[in-house]
Amino acid sequence: MIVFDISRLLSRSRRGTPTGIDRVELAYAEHLIGGGAPLCFTAVTPWGGLGLLPRPAADDYVAAIKALWREAATSPSRRRRVWRLARRLRLEPLRHGPRALHARLPAAVDQPVYLLVSHHHLERRRLIGRLKRRGRASFVCLIHDLIPMEFPEYARPGQDLRHRRRIETAAMLADAVIVGSAATRDALQPHLGPGGHIPTVLVSPFGIDLPEPTTDGPPLPATPYFVCVGTIEPRKNHLLLLNLWRRLAEECGPRAPCLVLLGHRGRETGNAVEMLDRCPALRGVIERNHISDAEMARVLKGSRALLLPSFAEGFGFPMVEALGLGVPVLCSDLAALRENGGDVPEFLDPLDSRGWRDAILDYSSETSPRRQAQLSRLAGWKTTGWQDHFAAVEALIAEIRARACSTG
Repeated sequence: MIVFDISRLLSRSRRGTPTGIDRVELAYAEHLIGGGAPLCFTAVTPWGGLGLLPRPAADDYVAAIKALWREAATSPSRRRRVWRLARRLRLEPLRHGPRALHARLPAAVDQPVYLLVSHHHLERRRLIGRLKRRGRASFVCLIHDLIPMEFPEYARPGQDLRHRRRIETAAMLADAVIVGSAATRDALQPHLGPGGHIPTVLVSPFGIDLPEPTTDGPPLPATPYFVCVGTIEPRKNHLLLLNLWRRLAEECGPRAPCLVLLGHRGRETGNAVEMLDRCPALRGVIERNHISDAEMARVLKGSRALLLPSFAEGFGFPMVEALGLGVPVLCSDLAALRENGGDVPEFLDPLDSRGWRDAILDYSSETSPRRQAQLSRLAGWKTTGWQDHFAAVEALIAEIRARACSTG
Protein backbone atom coordinates (compact mmCIF):
# COMPACT_ATOMS: atom_id res chain seq x y z
CA MET A 1 0.00 0.00 0.00
CA ILE A 2 1.13 3.54 -0.81
CA VAL A 3 0.37 6.08 1.92
CA PHE A 4 0.45 9.37 0.05
CA ASP A 5 0.68 12.61 2.02
CA ILE A 6 -1.30 15.54 0.55
CA SER A 7 -0.86 17.97 3.47
CA ARG A 8 0.70 20.63 1.24
CA LEU A 9 -1.87 20.17 -1.51
CA LEU A 10 -4.65 20.76 1.04
CA SER A 11 -2.90 23.91 2.24
CA ARG A 12 -3.00 25.33 -1.32
CA SER A 13 -6.79 25.39 -1.65
CA ARG A 14 -6.91 29.19 -1.82
CA ARG A 15 -4.05 29.54 -4.28
CA GLY A 16 -5.04 30.18 -7.87
CA THR A 17 -1.68 29.37 -9.46
CA PRO A 18 0.57 26.39 -8.62
CA THR A 19 4.29 26.48 -7.88
CA GLY A 20 6.66 23.80 -9.16
CA ILE A 21 6.32 21.79 -5.94
CA ASP A 22 2.53 22.00 -6.23
CA ARG A 23 2.73 20.63 -9.77
CA VAL A 24 4.80 17.68 -8.62
CA GLU A 25 2.47 16.75 -5.76
CA LEU A 26 -0.57 17.04 -8.02
CA ALA A 27 1.06 14.88 -10.71
CA TYR A 28 1.85 12.19 -8.12
CA ALA A 29 -1.70 12.28 -6.72
CA GLU A 30 -3.22 11.90 -10.19
CA HIS A 31 -0.87 9.08 -11.11
CA LEU A 32 -1.58 7.16 -7.90
CA ILE A 33 -5.34 7.62 -8.21
CA GLY A 34 -5.23 6.34 -11.78
CA GLY A 35 -3.06 3.34 -10.92
CA GLY A 36 -4.19 0.00 -9.66
CA ALA A 37 -1.96 -0.23 -6.58
CA PRO A 38 -3.53 -0.07 -3.09
CA LEU A 39 -3.56 3.56 -1.99
CA CYS A 40 -4.63 5.68 0.95
CA PHE A 41 -4.24 9.40 1.56
CA THR A 42 -2.98 11.03 4.71
CA ALA A 43 -2.45 14.57 6.03
CA VAL A 44 -1.26 16.24 9.21
CA THR A 45 -4.06 16.78 11.73
CA PRO A 46 -4.48 20.02 13.72
CA TRP A 47 -2.87 18.19 16.67
CA GLY A 48 0.20 17.21 14.73
CA GLY A 49 -0.41 13.55 13.93
CA LEU A 50 -0.94 11.92 10.54
CA GLY A 51 -4.59 11.09 9.95
CA LEU A 52 -6.31 8.83 7.43
CA LEU A 53 -8.33 10.67 4.77
CA PRO A 54 -11.47 9.27 3.11
CA ARG A 55 -10.51 8.17 -0.39
CA PRO A 56 -13.56 9.47 -2.34
CA ALA A 57 -13.26 12.97 -0.85
CA ALA A 58 -9.51 13.03 -1.49
CA ASP A 59 -10.06 12.00 -5.11
CA ASP A 60 -12.65 14.77 -5.51
CA TYR A 61 -10.27 17.36 -4.08
CA VAL A 62 -7.43 16.38 -6.41
CA ALA A 63 -9.74 16.69 -9.43
CA ALA A 64 -11.14 20.02 -8.22
CA ILE A 65 -7.81 21.71 -7.58
CA LYS A 66 -6.48 20.47 -10.91
CA ALA A 67 -9.44 22.13 -12.62
CA LEU A 68 -8.80 25.32 -10.65
CA TRP A 69 -5.16 25.49 -11.71
CA ARG A 70 -5.33 24.08 -15.20
CA GLU A 71 -8.61 25.30 -16.59
CA ALA A 72 -8.92 28.65 -14.82
CA ALA A 73 -11.98 27.61 -12.83
CA THR A 74 -12.05 31.08 -11.35
CA SER A 75 -15.79 31.46 -10.64
CA PRO A 76 -16.35 32.20 -6.94
CA SER A 77 -18.55 29.12 -6.55
CA ARG A 78 -15.88 26.77 -7.91
CA ARG A 79 -13.18 28.37 -5.77
CA ARG A 80 -15.40 27.99 -2.72
CA ARG A 81 -15.96 24.33 -3.57
CA VAL A 82 -12.20 23.69 -3.60
CA TRP A 83 -11.84 25.41 -0.24
CA ARG A 84 -14.78 23.48 1.27
CA LEU A 85 -13.38 20.15 0.06
CA ALA A 86 -10.00 20.98 1.62
CA ARG A 87 -11.60 22.06 4.89
CA ARG A 88 -13.66 18.88 5.08
CA LEU A 89 -10.59 16.73 4.47
CA ARG A 90 -8.56 18.57 7.11
CA LEU A 91 -11.32 18.00 9.68
CA GLU A 92 -11.94 14.34 8.81
CA PRO A 93 -8.92 12.90 10.72
CA LEU A 94 -10.27 14.49 13.93
CA ARG A 95 -12.77 11.61 14.20
CA HIS A 96 -10.18 8.91 14.79
CA GLY A 97 -6.82 10.68 14.80
CA PRO A 98 -3.67 8.81 13.76
CA ARG A 99 -4.97 5.53 15.20
CA ALA A 100 -7.04 4.72 12.11
CA LEU A 101 -3.98 5.10 9.88
CA HIS A 102 -1.64 3.17 12.18
CA ALA A 103 -4.20 0.35 12.50
CA ARG A 104 -4.74 0.04 8.78
CA LEU A 105 -1.14 -0.27 7.63
CA PRO A 106 -0.04 -3.54 9.31
CA ALA A 107 -3.02 -5.27 7.64
CA ALA A 108 -1.91 -4.20 4.15
CA VAL A 109 -1.19 -7.00 1.71
CA ASP A 110 2.08 -5.46 0.57
CA GLN A 111 4.74 -3.50 2.45
CA PRO A 112 3.33 -0.01 3.26
CA VAL A 113 5.32 2.89 1.84
CA TYR A 114 4.81 6.39 3.21
CA LEU A 115 5.39 8.81 0.31
CA LEU A 116 6.01 12.53 0.95
CA VAL A 117 6.85 14.52 -2.19
CA SER A 118 6.81 18.03 -0.75
CA HIS A 119 8.93 19.52 2.02
CA HIS A 120 5.78 19.99 4.14
CA HIS A 121 6.50 18.82 7.75
CA LEU A 122 9.56 16.82 6.61
CA GLU A 123 11.38 18.34 9.58
CA ARG A 124 9.01 16.58 12.01
CA ARG A 125 11.17 13.58 12.74
CA ARG A 126 9.09 12.09 15.55
CA LEU A 127 5.91 12.10 13.48
CA ILE A 128 7.56 10.20 10.61
CA GLY A 129 9.45 7.86 12.93
CA ARG A 130 6.21 6.99 14.76
CA LEU A 131 4.48 6.10 11.48
CA LYS A 132 7.40 3.88 10.47
CA ARG A 133 7.35 2.03 13.79
CA ARG A 134 3.62 1.65 14.38
CA GLY A 135 2.64 1.18 10.76
CA ARG A 136 5.75 -0.86 9.92
CA ALA A 137 6.11 1.34 6.85
CA SER A 138 9.03 2.27 4.66
CA PHE A 139 9.58 5.97 3.99
CA VAL A 140 10.30 7.63 0.64
CA CYS A 141 10.59 11.40 0.32
CA LEU A 142 11.33 13.86 -2.46
CA ILE A 143 13.89 16.62 -1.98
CA HIS A 144 13.31 19.45 -4.45
CA ASP A 145 16.43 21.44 -3.63
CA LEU A 146 18.71 22.65 -0.83
CA ILE A 147 18.34 26.32 -1.70
CA PRO A 148 17.25 27.52 1.80
CA MET A 149 20.49 26.05 3.20
CA GLU A 150 22.79 27.05 0.34
CA PHE A 151 21.34 30.54 -0.13
CA PRO A 152 19.70 31.53 3.17
CA GLU A 153 19.59 35.15 2.01
CA TYR A 154 16.82 34.18 -0.45
CA ALA A 155 14.68 32.38 2.15
CA ARG A 156 12.60 33.62 5.07
CA PRO A 157 14.52 34.07 8.33
CA GLY A 158 14.96 30.71 10.06
CA GLN A 159 14.10 28.73 6.93
CA ASP A 160 17.71 27.60 6.56
CA LEU A 161 17.63 25.85 9.96
CA ARG A 162 14.23 24.37 9.25
CA HIS A 163 15.39 23.00 5.92
CA ARG A 164 18.49 21.57 7.54
CA ARG A 165 16.22 19.62 9.90
CA ARG A 166 14.31 18.34 6.86
CA ILE A 167 17.50 17.09 5.25
CA GLU A 168 18.62 15.51 8.52
CA THR A 169 15.25 13.73 8.79
CA ALA A 170 15.62 12.37 5.26
CA ALA A 171 19.17 11.24 6.00
CA MET A 172 18.12 9.44 9.20
CA LEU A 173 14.72 7.97 8.33
CA ALA A 174 14.24 7.75 4.57
CA ASP A 175 14.67 4.40 2.88
CA ALA A 176 15.01 6.30 -0.40
CA VAL A 177 15.13 9.89 -1.59
CA ILE A 178 13.92 11.12 -4.99
CA VAL A 179 15.48 14.19 -6.60
CA GLY A 180 14.73 15.90 -9.90
CA SER A 181 18.29 16.58 -10.96
CA ALA A 182 21.84 15.36 -10.48
CA ALA A 183 22.65 18.87 -9.26
CA THR A 184 20.29 18.37 -6.30
CA ARG A 185 21.73 14.90 -5.67
CA ASP A 186 25.26 16.32 -5.58
CA ALA A 187 24.20 19.02 -3.12
CA LEU A 188 22.43 16.43 -0.95
CA GLN A 189 25.20 13.81 -0.93
CA PRO A 190 27.47 15.41 1.74
CA HIS A 191 24.54 15.42 4.20
CA LEU A 192 23.88 11.67 3.94
CA GLY A 193 25.42 8.96 6.07
CA PRO A 194 26.61 10.62 9.32
CA GLY A 195 24.64 8.08 11.37
CA GLY A 196 25.66 5.14 9.23
CA HIS A 197 22.33 5.02 7.38
CA ILE A 198 22.56 6.00 3.70
CA PRO A 199 19.24 6.06 1.81
CA THR A 200 19.07 5.19 -1.86
CA VAL A 201 18.98 8.34 -4.01
CA LEU A 202 17.03 8.26 -7.28
CA VAL A 203 17.65 10.99 -9.85
CA SER A 204 14.59 11.24 -12.06
CA PRO A 205 13.67 14.47 -13.89
CA PHE A 206 10.08 15.63 -13.58
CA GLY A 207 7.66 15.61 -16.47
CA ILE A 208 5.59 18.47 -17.87
CA ASP A 209 1.86 18.42 -18.42
CA LEU A 210 0.77 21.81 -19.74
CA PRO A 211 -2.54 21.81 -21.60
CA GLU A 212 -2.94 23.15 -25.11
CA PRO A 213 -2.81 26.96 -25.17
CA THR A 214 -6.25 28.49 -24.76
CA THR A 215 -7.65 30.25 -27.83
CA ASP A 216 -9.12 33.18 -25.96
CA GLY A 217 -8.05 35.50 -23.19
CA PRO A 218 -6.79 39.06 -22.69
CA PRO A 219 -5.09 40.54 -25.77
CA LEU A 220 -1.41 39.76 -26.09
CA PRO A 221 1.05 42.64 -26.51
CA ALA A 222 1.16 43.99 -30.06
CA THR A 223 4.93 44.50 -29.85
CA PRO A 224 7.53 41.74 -29.40
CA TYR A 225 7.38 40.57 -25.79
CA PHE A 226 9.25 38.40 -23.31
CA VAL A 227 7.85 36.39 -20.41
CA CYS A 228 9.22 35.73 -16.92
CA VAL A 229 7.39 33.00 -14.96
CA GLY A 230 7.77 32.67 -11.21
CA THR A 231 6.98 34.17 -7.83
CA ILE A 232 8.33 37.69 -7.53
CA GLU A 233 11.06 37.23 -4.93
CA PRO A 234 14.79 38.05 -4.64
CA ARG A 235 15.96 34.57 -5.73
CA LYS A 236 14.23 34.93 -9.09
CA ASN A 237 16.19 38.13 -9.80
CA HIS A 238 13.31 40.16 -11.20
CA LEU A 239 15.26 43.26 -10.23
CA LEU A 240 17.74 42.67 -13.06
CA LEU A 241 14.90 42.60 -15.60
CA LEU A 242 13.14 45.65 -14.17
CA ASN A 243 16.30 47.76 -14.19
CA LEU A 244 17.02 46.55 -17.70
CA TRP A 245 13.51 47.40 -18.90
CA ARG A 246 13.76 50.87 -17.41
CA ARG A 247 16.87 51.41 -19.53
CA LEU A 248 15.21 49.96 -22.62
CA ALA A 249 12.24 52.30 -22.15
CA GLU A 250 14.62 55.26 -22.01
CA GLU A 251 16.74 54.10 -24.95
CA CYS A 252 14.10 52.70 -27.30
CA GLY A 253 10.91 54.50 -26.34
CA PRO A 254 7.83 52.92 -27.95
CA ARG A 255 10.07 50.52 -29.90
CA ALA A 256 11.12 48.77 -26.68
CA PRO A 257 9.95 45.16 -26.33
CA CYS A 258 7.33 44.37 -23.70
CA LEU A 259 7.91 42.42 -20.48
CA VAL A 260 5.18 40.13 -19.10
CA LEU A 261 5.52 38.86 -15.51
CA LEU A 262 3.49 35.77 -14.62
CA GLY A 263 3.54 35.02 -10.89
CA HIS A 264 2.48 36.08 -7.43
CA ARG A 265 4.21 38.71 -5.39
CA GLY A 266 6.14 36.85 -2.72
CA ARG A 267 7.61 37.87 0.60
CA GLU A 268 10.55 40.25 0.95
CA THR A 269 10.23 41.46 -2.63
CA GLY A 270 12.18 44.61 -1.82
CA ASN A 271 12.78 47.08 -4.61
CA ALA A 272 11.15 44.92 -7.29
CA VAL A 273 7.61 45.68 -6.13
CA GLU A 274 8.51 49.31 -5.43
CA MET A 275 9.68 49.64 -9.01
CA LEU A 276 6.56 47.94 -10.40
CA ASP A 277 4.27 50.19 -8.39
CA ARG A 278 6.11 53.50 -8.65
CA CYS A 279 8.54 53.62 -11.58
CA PRO A 280 6.98 55.58 -14.49
CA ALA A 281 9.25 53.90 -17.06
CA LEU A 282 7.81 50.47 -16.13
CA ARG A 283 4.16 51.30 -16.69
CA GLY A 284 4.25 49.17 -19.81
CA VAL A 285 5.31 46.04 -17.88
CA ILE A 286 2.40 43.59 -17.68
CA GLU A 287 1.98 41.78 -14.37
CA ARG A 288 -0.49 38.90 -14.04
CA ASN A 289 -0.74 37.26 -10.64
CA HIS A 290 -3.52 34.72 -11.32
CA ILE A 291 -3.31 32.76 -14.54
CA SER A 292 -4.39 29.26 -15.59
CA ASP A 293 -2.01 26.76 -17.12
CA ALA A 294 -3.83 27.04 -20.46
CA GLU A 295 -3.51 30.82 -20.44
CA MET A 296 0.14 30.63 -19.38
CA ALA A 297 0.78 28.34 -22.35
CA ARG A 298 -0.90 30.87 -24.67
CA VAL A 299 1.17 33.77 -23.34
CA LEU A 300 4.42 31.79 -23.51
CA LYS A 301 3.69 30.52 -27.02
CA GLY A 302 3.44 34.03 -28.42
CA SER A 303 6.60 35.35 -26.77
CA ARG A 304 10.05 35.88 -28.23
CA ALA A 305 11.58 33.95 -25.29
CA LEU A 306 11.21 32.98 -21.66
CA LEU A 307 13.52 34.90 -19.33
CA LEU A 308 14.82 33.07 -16.24
CA PRO A 309 17.60 35.10 -14.55
CA SER A 310 17.41 33.20 -11.22
CA PHE A 311 20.28 33.04 -8.76
CA ALA A 312 19.41 29.43 -7.81
CA GLU A 313 17.15 26.67 -9.15
CA GLY A 314 16.62 23.03 -8.21
CA PHE A 315 14.97 21.94 -11.45
CA GLY A 316 13.66 24.81 -13.58
CA PHE A 317 10.00 24.10 -14.36
CA PRO A 318 9.42 27.34 -16.34
CA MET A 319 12.40 26.55 -18.59
CA VAL A 320 11.29 22.96 -19.26
CA GLU A 321 7.68 24.04 -19.89
CA ALA A 322 8.76 26.77 -22.30
CA LEU A 323 11.02 24.40 -24.23
CA GLY A 324 8.18 21.88 -24.33
CA LEU A 325 6.04 24.53 -26.04
CA GLY A 326 8.78 25.28 -28.56
CA VAL A 327 9.65 28.64 -26.97
CA PRO A 328 13.30 29.78 -26.76
CA VAL A 329 14.80 30.36 -23.31
CA LEU A 330 17.34 32.87 -21.98
CA CYS A 331 18.35 31.71 -18.50
CA SER A 332 21.00 31.83 -15.82
CA ASP A 333 24.04 29.60 -16.14
CA LEU A 334 23.12 27.16 -13.36
CA ALA A 335 23.94 23.45 -13.10
CA ALA A 336 20.29 22.30 -12.83
CA LEU A 337 19.25 24.42 -15.81
CA ARG A 338 22.10 23.12 -17.96
CA GLU A 339 21.24 19.58 -16.93
CA ASN A 340 17.55 19.83 -17.81
CA GLY A 341 17.82 22.25 -20.72
CA GLY A 342 20.74 20.58 -22.46
CA ASP A 343 22.43 22.71 -25.11
CA VAL A 344 19.20 24.43 -26.22
CA PRO A 345 18.85 27.60 -24.06
CA GLU A 346 21.26 30.51 -24.01
CA PHE A 347 22.93 30.61 -20.60
CA LEU A 348 23.89 33.98 -19.12
CA ASP A 349 25.43 35.20 -15.88
CA PRO A 350 22.55 36.44 -13.67
CA LEU A 351 24.57 39.59 -12.93
CA ASP A 352 25.55 40.33 -16.54
CA SER A 353 23.09 43.12 -17.32
CA ARG A 354 24.85 43.97 -20.61
CA GLY A 355 24.68 40.33 -21.76
CA TRP A 356 20.97 40.11 -21.00
CA ARG A 357 20.31 43.43 -22.74
CA ASP A 358 22.12 42.37 -25.91
CA ALA A 359 20.34 39.00 -26.03
CA ILE A 360 16.90 40.53 -25.48
CA LEU A 361 17.38 43.18 -28.15
CA ASP A 362 18.63 40.53 -30.59
CA TYR A 363 15.72 38.15 -29.84
CA SER A 364 13.27 41.04 -30.33
CA SER A 365 14.03 41.11 -34.03
CA GLU A 366 12.03 38.96 -36.44
CA THR A 367 15.31 38.15 -38.20
CA SER A 368 17.29 37.38 -35.04
CA PRO A 369 20.09 34.91 -35.92
CA ARG A 370 20.58 33.97 -32.25
CA ARG A 371 16.90 33.14 -31.80
CA GLN A 372 16.80 31.18 -35.04
CA ALA A 373 19.85 29.19 -33.94
CA GLN A 374 18.11 28.28 -30.68
CA LEU A 375 14.94 27.28 -32.55
CA SER A 376 17.08 24.94 -34.64
CA ARG A 377 18.54 23.39 -31.50
CA LEU A 378 15.07 23.21 -29.97
CA ALA A 379 13.78 21.07 -32.84
CA GLY A 380 15.68 18.08 -31.44
CA TRP A 381 14.99 18.69 -27.74
CA LYS A 382 13.05 16.16 -25.67
CA THR A 383 12.30 16.05 -21.98
CA THR A 384 11.60 13.15 -19.67
CA GLY A 385 7.85 12.64 -19.37
CA TRP A 386 5.91 11.91 -16.21
CA GLN A 387 5.48 8.35 -17.45
CA ASP A 388 9.27 7.87 -17.37
CA HIS A 389 9.52 9.50 -13.96
CA PHE A 390 6.85 7.29 -12.41
CA ALA A 391 8.29 4.13 -13.97
CA ALA A 392 11.58 4.90 -12.21
CA VAL A 393 9.79 5.65 -8.92
CA GLU A 394 7.76 2.43 -9.08
CA ALA A 395 10.94 0.42 -9.69
CA LEU A 396 12.47 2.14 -6.66
CA ILE A 397 9.48 1.29 -4.46
CA ALA A 398 9.58 -2.33 -5.60
CA GLU A 399 13.26 -2.46 -4.63
CA ILE A 400 12.52 -1.00 -1.18
CA ARG A 401 9.74 -3.52 -0.59
CA ALA A 402 11.96 -6.40 -1.61
CA ARG A 403 14.65 -5.15 0.74
CA ALA A 404 12.13 -4.81 3.62
CA CYS A 405 10.88 -8.36 3.07
CA SER A 406 14.39 -9.78 3.03
CA THR A 407 15.33 -8.07 6.30
CA GLY A 408 11.96 -8.44 8.01
